[in-house]
Amino acid sequence: MMNPFIRLHPADDVVIARSQLVGGTLVEHVTVRGLVPAGHKIAMRAIATGEPVRRYNQIIGFASRPIAPGEHVHTQNLDMGTAKGDFARDYAFGADVKPAPAPREASFMGIRRADGRVATRNYIGVLTSVNCSATAARAIADHFSRRTNPDALAAYPNVDGVVALTHGTGCGMDTDGIGMQILARTLTGYATHANFAAVLVVGLGCEVNQINAWLATGHLAEGENFRTFNIQDTGGTRKTVAKGVALIEEMLPRANAVTREPCSAAHLCIGLQCGGSDGYSGISANPALGVAVDLLVAHGGTAILSETPEIYGAEHLLTRRAVRRDVGEKLVARIHWWERYTQINDGEMNNNPSPGNKAGGLTTILEKSLGAVAKGGTSNLEAVYEYAEPVTAHGFVFMDTPGYDPVSATGQVAGGANMICFTTGRGSAYGCAPSPSLKLATNSALWRRQEEDMDINCGEIVDGQSTIQAMGERIFYLMLATASGAPSKSEQHGYGQSEFVPWQVGAVM
Repeated sequence: MMNPFIRLHPADDVVIARSQLVGGTLVEHVTVRGLVPAGHKIAMRAIATGEPVRRYNQIIGFASRPIAPGEHVHTQNLDMGTAKGDFARDYAFGADVKPAPAPREASFMGIRRADGRVATRNYIGVLTSVNCSATAARAIADHFSRRTNPDALAAYPNVDGVVALTHGTGCGMDTDGIGMQILARTLTGYATHANFAAVLVVGLGCEVNQINAWLATGHLAEGENFRTFNIQDTGGTRKTVAKGVALIEEMLPRANAVTREPCSAAHLCIGLQCGGSDGYSGISANPALGVAVDLLVAHGGTAILSETPEIYGAEHLLTRRAVRRDVGEKLVARIHWWERYTQINDGEMNNNPSPGNKAGGLTTILEKSLGAVAKGGTSNLEAVYEYAEPVTAHGFVFMDTPGYDPVSATGQVAGGANMICFTTGRGSAYGCAPSPSLKLATNSALWRRQEEDMDINCGEIVDGQSTIQAMGERIFYLMLATASGAPSKSEQHGYGQSEFVPWQVGAVM
């Protein structure tokens, strides 16, 4: 019989319920007081008001009132305390840097582009400079939809699809402000992404984000596989759609002229995401994904950890792995930027997780962050990037993004991620074009309930049917299979176009 609880560290003040526990259940030497839901915490000692509470042998918050042994520890008795998260964290830059792992070799069936980059998918993209051209862009892509027009791409079996990635900005913003800089970087990253064989950009004509200015900023030039035009120059919506359809029809034969070939796993760049987390996220899916990340790094690949607000309070675990002091200091600087950013918007970084996170057993942002950083494995931190910057380093890196998953993943893909791995304990529905997204369930109840959306069940770790190491290896080989063309669950459902959400920062004017 498995224990009805999970102890993560001998020094922890709490253990985690493996399933729902009722009052009177014996947990080690402690009797449970009242009902404790699955994934939630149980106090293993008496904790006085104001005392820190530890999980993972790290502080996850402070008792807001006395907590008795066996009591359910959650929002009613645990919060950030008067310290407001400002308790000392030892950044110890580089203290845990370790020698590079022994090189390993693995391959997947990728699509090699003319410039040497390797794609995991082969799409044609329709991008927009501004929200005003979104309807026309979607109409162009819809003409080639296999769902509504099954014969449109019948002659082009090597093309994964034509997708319109539209957004809600591009005007009413400072031409030289941070919001425009981020939008330009994001659009450039997608326009040049290896997973796009060709790209069409549709503008309105009078927007702040002028296509010609953006092309100059991104050092982009039109060619046979990269075309741009404006609605106002073309003569209206109907003519714009007809012109867009005709341009894509010209691109399709060239886009279809590809074959998959064996390519080193070093060409994989994986964006790491977690959303709809629960009390098991830091126990099963996140650390298992961390094992897969370490394997990927050993094979020469790249993994991007992000969601800065969701590593808050755990950033010291990353700075210790920074290969140089300036890398760790850049991460801390981004944390301080977020503290200022939230303050001027009358908020703070020390917010609690979402209602779904709390229902799943996570109480404070510190607790969520400590579980979230486990996705990054144990490899050295090679570099820190701002949102949508091109990722040029190999190995484990960090990109500064919001915690909101579509915005965060959009930045990662703009940076070059050709796949996303997304852990969830509540059942997030998400996909990402042009990069496939794998969904990792943290618990078996979610897997049984929403298997059609999940690609792998990491709940087997909680159930005692697998180990973190074995599951991490399964995830790594699933990455290789997906990169080789095996469709993810989200791709089967058609997710990906609506989830393109560039980060909007700055005043809307």
